[in-house]
Amino acid sequence: MVSYGLWAGAVMFIKTAVTLLMTLLTRRNTIMKALILKEYGKFVYEETDDPVYGPDEVLIKVAACAICGSDIHGMDGSTGRRIPPVIMGHEASGTIVEAGSNVKGFRKGDRVTFDSTIYCGKCAYCREGKINLCDDRRVLGVSCSEYRQNGAFAEYITVPQRILYPIPDSLSLEHAAMAEPLAIALHAVNISDVRINSRAVVVGAGMIGLLIIKLLSIAGCKEITAVDIDESKHETAMAFGATKTLTSIKTGTDADLSFEAVGIGPTVNMAVDCLKKGGRLTLVGNLSPDIMMPLQKIVTRGLILKGSCASTGEYPDCIDLIADKRIDMGSFISRTAPLSEGASWFKRLYEKEKGLMKVILCP
Repeated sequence: MVSYGLWAGAVMFIKTAVTLLMTLLTRRNTIMKALILKEYGKFVYEETDDPVYGPDEVLIKVAACAICGSDIHGMDGSTGRRIPPVIMGHEASGTIVEAGSNVKGFRKGDRVTFDSTIYCGKCAYCREGKINLCDDRRVLGVSCSEYRQNGAFAEYITVPQRILYPIPDSLSLEHAAMAEPLAIALHAVNISDVRINSRAVVVGAGMIGLLIIKLLSIAGCKEITAVDIDESKHETAMAFGATKTLTSIKTGTDADLSFEAVGIGPTVNMAVDCLKKGGRLTLVGNLSPDIMMPLQKIVTRGLILKGSCASTGEYPDCIDLIADKRIDMGSFISRTAPLSEGASWFKRLYEKEKGLMKVILCP
């Protein structure tokens, strides 16, 4: 007869062995591949440590991450917001592979996208819903003098639950990654007091400018003028809802509102000049840290200026707009390529290769 002690010991040994076996079978490699900006203008695709997730965070296996214009401008050091070494990338989507103990409403296997802004949720601005102005705001893929926050040009990324958004089954992960730029455009439109039959001017017909044009069309603007020095963008602007295109604009267009989606002095001044008295200008582009402004025109004509920073919870609406195909985000995607080829695609975008708008990298 086997004694109780021996039997209990055998059971404990079997349990321990099974636990160890399951751990070995389910444990992921703690090393991942990432595209790292090692020095200005130089990317290296190499192994690095997996990000560590906390009790309020999830670990996401990245499926798609788009190259943003801010990444292109940041790779040469001109913006001061991509100080090497850093993993860039903030327009992304993927699948949850691990969830912290405090995470509720999300679980392993969920398909998600996420805000590019990590906000604290506790400061006065967050409590007012102005999460884009959070006192402790961090942006994924940004490395500046205040902080370094690695982004999604990697196999895995860790983000807090509060910036997660579920993706419907009908929406591809590639298209879901495009919710971030759409949220930037929608926030700009939402704060701009757009009215039916308004006359609007959008200066800059890059991706954000085109999305603003489309949203203004959906909102019922009567006239939408797209302004871009690159005439090759005019046809696309018309397809997105512009009623008129120009390479430049002069005083006297009498617009109710204008949007500046470039961020340099000449285009900001252009966006000012096109407004009627009491007109409203929303500044979205921020390529230049400082510019000269036509102060007397702004003051004497009673113009209203607003700065549009990031987004404030527009993601659910954006996901619906994309999933319902009211906005065709696929029309922006020029190429989908492996993350391992990221350095060459950054180079091609930096050199402004014709025909390239949005490149999505897939780990």
